[in-house]
Amino acid sequence: MRNFANTLKDHYDRHPEKISLILQQAGKDDLPVTYHDLIHGATGWAELYRSREIKPGEVIILIMQHTIELVYAYFGAILHGAIPSILPYLTEKLSPERYREDLASLIGISKPAAIVTFPEFEEEVRSALHKGDSVRAVILTGQDMPTAPDFSKLDGMRRDPDEIVLLQHSSGTTGLQKGIALSHRSVFNQLDTYTAALKLTSEDVIVSWLPLYHDMGLIACYLMPILYGITLVIMSPFDWVRAPYRLMQAVTRYRGTLSWLPNFAYVFCAEKIRDRDLEGVDLSSWRAVTNCSEPVRITAHEKFAARFTPYGLNPAALVTSYAMAENTFAVSQSGFPQPATIDLVDREAVQTEWDARPAVEGRDSLRMLSSGRPIRNTRVRIFDPQGKPLPDRKIGEVGIQSDCMLSGFFHRDDLTRKAFLDGWYLTGDYGYLADGELYVTGRKKDLIIVGGKNIYPADLEQLAMEVKGVHPGRVVAFGVFNEETGTEEVVIVSEVDEEDPAEQERIANEVRKTVTKGSAVALRHVYLVPKKWILKTSSGKTARPANKDKYLKEMTGKH
Repeated sequence: MRNFANTLKDHYDRHPEKISLILQQAGKDDLPVTYHDLIHGATGWAELYRSREIKPGEVIILIMQHTIELVYAYFGAILHGAIPSILPYLTEKLSPERYREDLASLIGISKPAAIVTFPEFEEEVRSALHKGDSVRAVILTGQDMPTAPDFSKLDGMRRDPDEIVLLQHSSGTTGLQKGIALSHRSVFNQLDTYTAALKLTSEDVIVSWLPLYHDMGLIACYLMPILYGITLVIMSPFDWVRAPYRLMQAVTRYRGTLSWLPNFAYVFCAEKIRDRDLEGVDLSSWRAVTNCSEPVRITAHEKFAARFTPYGLNPAALVTSYAMAENTFAVSQSGFPQPATIDLVDREAVQTEWDARPAVEGRDSLRMLSSGRPIRNTRVRIFDPQGKPLPDRKIGEVGIQSDCMLSGFFHRDDLTRKAFLDGWYLTGDYGYLADGELYVTGRKKDLIIVGGKNIYPADLEQLAMEVKGVHPGRVVAFGVFNEETGTEEVVIVSEVDEEDPAEQERIANEVRKTVTKGSAVALRHVYLVPKKWILKTSSGKTARPANKDKYLKEMTGKH
């Protein structure tokens, strides 16, 4: 019976001393973890869960930093037959009030049997519990408890492939309320197909800093390598953001072949990593660096390639994917062997006619970067607002069908029913198909309509990030309705270090100029803010509604 626990046991039986992962932590030596270590550490946690009377099939929430304890606690839940779900720590990028509201709401919906966290976070967790919540245990970490496995006593060995194995939690305007339930079968269906698309071999080495509460980090850069016997080098996202050169040094040291990055990280690395931190770096082993999670932009690839090609990077290794937790992970993938396609389209037709027709000379154009072709077990279709399929190059909502879809939104049958149209899952993203490839134009809920033109905020944010002095990934664009003009006006909020008023004015003017020149928006409203102003969702994406509310409150306070 193919399930997670049996797959781990198979690795343990066949090659217990094979390294399953290498954990990197700032200020500490790298920690190699064999399958023997993994199973013994996880069994200790499974025994702890059993001693706390947590039953197979119950949910265990993990709110932990990237440590070896998180690894063991997660797979301990798998061996016990419970359902693990990793949630983010409260960081400076999240609104504390919003985080606490989301956590309390999630606990009420997912009804976990236990929450695992660090001692310093216990009070935060307990404050989110309400009378009547089903949580029986808040288990604090810190103990070293490896245990030799008796597989006959581990309930995870007997879990049916169609039973739920894990929860992923999406984030957005409604907070952390949508627990995406995935079965063993769905995850293996995804990974069997995705490993084939990646041409994954036992010689590959995945290097990642991505958070494990997000599907890109959890599925592609954690479960896939560990379940399929691929070496994984993993570091904390907190360590990476403080010192992004760590990624390049890890790729060099371990001859990394595959990594995944959100679009902003390409620009962040290109602009923040200094020459002195690249001494001895060799990136020639990288055969694929997949751009995923955010709308993909060719300018980000160009900056990354220009910065790191002198250090051995092959520009053809910069590829793309469209993915979502509801499909376990990947929907499409480019590369292997062709690089991602660039589609030159007429900007006016995209913004006013929902038509991605090829550009013609003498008219403004957009360079659209393909997210690749659907992976083998996944179908993609584009729908109009009435739910009718659209032909190639017509922009509409992206719908998907596959055998690796979610079992449902956990304890939310109402949301599950609303999410499907005649068997197609509607993603909430706009895009189009051309020559069998998928191009994603933006989120449906984020669309700004200015004078009848459809504007995607991510396009404007990308333009603003090209201005010197603007923090990569720390820009947010949204629309504010103007009663006098009867349409929305675009506002761009950007974090900067500069405190000199004259220099701030220069940056703001340059943002206006760059965005106006590169889009159909005559930008007027630019609001510069200090570091840590912009709020993010738990998955690290810009929380546009929350930032819009914050901006409007500050504007109201100034009048």
